[in-house]
Amino acid sequence: PGPVWTLEIQQLVPGSAHPGARPLFPSSLCLCVPASAATPSPPGPSMDSDPAGVADSDSAGPGSEAARKRRVHGMLKLYYGLNEEGKPGDRSESLDPCDINGPHFDPEIYLNKLRKECSLAELMDQESCMVKQIRALDSDMQTLVYENYNKFISATDTIRKMKNDFKKMEDEMDCLATNMAAITAFSACISSTLQDQHAQITKLSGVHSLLRKLQFLFELPGRLTQCVQQGALAQAVSLYSRAHRVLLQYQALPSFSAIHCDCQGIMAELALQLRQRFRDGGSSAQDLAQCVELLLQLDEPAEELCDQFLGHAHTRLEADLSALEAELRDPTPQLPPGPTGGLAPKLPPSPAPTPSPVSAPTDILEFIDRGCNLFVSNLCLVITSYQSLFINRPQQRQELEGGGGGREGGGPSASADISQMAGGKLLSFAERLCERYFALVERRIQEEHGVADNSLLVRALDRFHRRLQAVARLLPSSAVPAWGAEIVERAARERIRQYLSALQSFYLDSLTDVRQALAAPRVAGGGGGGPGGGGGGSGGTGGPGKDSPSLPELLANLSAAILNQIKAVLASVHLFTAKDITFSSKPYFKGEFCSVGVREGLVVSFIKFVCQSSRQFCDTVGERGGATPPALLLLLSRLCLDYETSTITYILTLTDEQFLVQHQAPVTAVTALCGEARTAAQRLLNHYVKVQGLIVSQMLRKSVETRDWVNTIEPRTVRAVMKRVVEDTTSIDVQVGMLYEEGVRKAHSSDSSRRTFSVYSSSRQPARYAPSYTPSAPMDTNLLSNIQKLFSERIDIFSPVEFNKVSVLTGIIKISLKTFLECVRLRTFGRYGLQQIQVDCHYLQLYLWRFVSDENLVHFLLDEIVGSSAHRCLDPAPMEQSVIEVICERG
Repeated sequence: PGPVWTLEIQQLVPGSAHPGARPLFPSSLCLCVPASAATPSPPGPSMDSDPAGVADSDSAGPGSEAARKRRVHGMLKLYYGLNEEGKPGDRSESLDPCDINGPHFDPEIYLNKLRKECSLAELMDQESCMVKQIRALDSDMQTLVYENYNKFISATDTIRKMKNDFKKMEDEMDCLATNMAAITAFSACISSTLQDQHAQITKLSGVHSLLRKLQFLFELPGRLTQCVQQGALAQAVSLYSRAHRVLLQYQALPSFSAIHCDCQGIMAELALQLRQRFRDGGSSAQDLAQCVELLLQLDEPAEELCDQFLGHAHTRLEADLSALEAELRDPTPQLPPGPTGGLAPKLPPSPAPTPSPVSAPTDILEFIDRGCNLFVSNLCLVITSYQSLFINRPQQRQELEGGGGGREGGGPSASADISQMAGGKLLSFAERLCERYFALVERRIQEEHGVADNSLLVRALDRFHRRLQAVARLLPSSAVPAWGAEIVERAARERIRQYLSALQSFYLDSLTDVRQALAAPRVAGGGGGGPGGGGGGSGGTGGPGKDSPSLPELLANLSAAILNQIKAVLASVHLFTAKDITFSSKPYFKGEFCSVGVREGLVVSFIKFVCQSSRQFCDTVGERGGATPPALLLLLSRLCLDYETSTITYILTLTDEQFLVQHQAPVTAVTALCGEARTAAQRLLNHYVKVQGLIVSQMLRKSVETRDWVNTIEPRTVRAVMKRVVEDTTSIDVQVGMLYEEGVRKAHSSDSSRRTFSVYSSSRQPARYAPSYTPSAPMDTNLLSNIQKLFSERIDIFSPVEFNKVSVLTGIIKISLKTFLECVRLRTFGRYGLQQIQVDCHYLQLYLWRFVSDENLVHFLLDEIVGSSAHRCLDPAPMEQSVIEVICERG
């Protein structure tokens, strides 16, 4: 109801791009706007146009509304042949006239086909379906127009404005063309008017320019004098350089000759002032650069200027080096480092004067900082100034002059010669000074003997190497950077050597502490004869006191201390390869330093040192087993065995993980080191057995040699030395059991402790031979004993022992009993002497069989001892077995 504004959609698009273009919408749509609307805003959908569509849109939710919009846009894209991105799609046009969606659709043919093929009911259904589709499409198109109402209005305004703008632009272009035509006519008029006077004007202009140049030449001496008086030397040189070629060219003319002479005199005085300022030691670098630049412009000899410049710089740099050398000559000793908790080798105290804290020399980082800030910085400044004056400036001048040569016609070759000459002098100058500076740095590095804090040295070397990179950038062909890298590498190798020495000193000092801990119970015990005291004769092999650590504790402490020191050293050395260190990216620190330096030179060398130093305890054996405590030999053997089983592999794995070796150098295999450690452990354990066997053997030998076996009394008790042998063997058993496992024993017989001995060697049935004991019986028993030895198993007294307690005790007992046997064979016995040997051997048999791996070995040796004493007896009357047992039980 009411009047409406009708806006035809076709008005929005004035024309089509081509005749066959589709219309904007598939059907003619009109937008009905109520006349009462104050502003052209998009109205709501009309109820009369599509009631069904309005009802559907009112009942639909936000989700269905968005889906509807997508469907409408999809239908439009499908109609106009667009893809999802809005671009024209590739679709084949159908030529079928019955295709209602095709461009060649013919309604008459389509209707005739339907009438022929479909029944009346199908035609009605087709009609209703088509009506619904048309209504839906019209509704969607009208909704789309409503939604884009503002866009359509804006498009209409834009088109209208464009029409107005283009019309105004056409008027302006017509005006511009009229003005250009007027200007062209006026220019042609001027050119025709001045054509006759053009040559005269050009000639007058040239004369005017020449007169100005002549005026400049005539005023040049006065201007130069004024500039010299005012100190504007650079301006004077610039003025002279502008007129120099002209004066040289026309110096044959009297007027120009006078001007030339006056200017040369003035410039000679100016050059003298520049040389004097150049030689002045108080001139700054900027003044020197200006002096050299002006002198070069005055055609002074470049080589002489180079020498003077470098000589002046050499004086200043020598002063910096002298200051650094003065610090090295300071005789004040350095303060000893405080307790830092790091690795510090324990050196014997030496008397030294107490240094003053105020006069202590600076540390290496401060020394390197001072050297870099003074010498290296000044050297870089000198190189930069020198290159800008004598090397880069001639090349720049040659480029500016276009290769035309200097005032004297030197040309490009002269500039190249000057640059080459200046470069050679600079290279020699820098290398000579850096060589002396490097010598001072190496002297200072060699004074760094303490290894408590390696970070200070690494930071100093990093700063030293980092600052040398500036010299490398300024002088790429110089050997200075390579020399600096060699100093850093030598310092790293020297530090590794120092750490190896410190580890070795720490290991030896730790062994000294262990020896003192092992000697403490012996001093406190006063040489007691019990199993815990060691009794002096055994060299302190007894158990530890209440306050002293046991052997397992000593071993654990020693092994942990050594391992912790190795880890601390590796952590300190790893600073050389940290990512924030500039020289860590060098090939040496990625390869040879890790493999040859750290792994082989430090870790492997220390492991070999541990094995070699441990084997040195086995080189000499004194009368009482040497100065080395037997317990220390046992402890070191266990330490080397632990290294062979696990520690060496752990240390080398830790080293390889921390230092990723990229250098394929031959390295020591883990198996070789483990084999060396096992060899050292075996040798130490064998030596321990020999030492302990020697200690027990000495007691037995002296007990046999110092007794009169022929005139001795009838035995009533076991000799004290046999009790001492059993006590020491028990003490050794306890000691070895602390570090080694039990081992494997052969099955013992039920009567091992009740074994009896015959006076006839190796006789298992003494009753068989006792009744036949006559003066001729010894010959028979000797023959029987010798025959039985031929078929008995050979006993190797000094065979290598295994790494267990039973094998160690077996070796010690074999040595002791063998010594006892040999001593008995050298003595002559009476009746009671033979009986005393019987009692002693029976007592030993009661206790020693339980320590060895095979009890038959003890039985055999004791049989040999009793048999030998019987063979050496003047009156071989053996004691009754029951009496022997009573005496041993009472003893």
